[in-house]
Amino acid sequence: MSRDDDKGATEGVADAPTSSASRSLAVARVRDNLARVVWIVCMALALVLAAAAFTYALEANADNSLVKLVRDLADVFDLGFFDLDNPVKAFEGKNAVVKTALFNYGLASVVYLVIGRVLERVIRP
Repeated sequence: MSRDDDKGATEGVADAPTSSASRSLAVARVRDNLARVVWIVCMALALVLAAAAFTYALEANADNSLVKLVRDLADVFDLGFFDLDNPVKAFEGKNAVVKTALFNYGLASVVYLVIGRVLERVIRP
């Protein structure tokens, strides 16, 4: 057998591990990108909830369309558990609405960040 024959015989054997490694690398890239997307989505949701809490804290004009949008989005993303109509903790007295919004939307933001970080760690290779 010549050297060229030996080289041809070993090329097929060398391709199999490379193909497997290439596939593993592709899967790792997909998982990495998915983990980033999950983290970014959770951060965006937390940001919306924090922005809504600040609209209450800063006593923003509730008739403004941007303020309405942020508050409506927060109402959708509060998971129903942190809703201002049925809050986890409701405050009474002076500035009760502001305190309730800051506490509940702030807590919901933290929950989204924790869930996002945990999911990111689970998904990432």
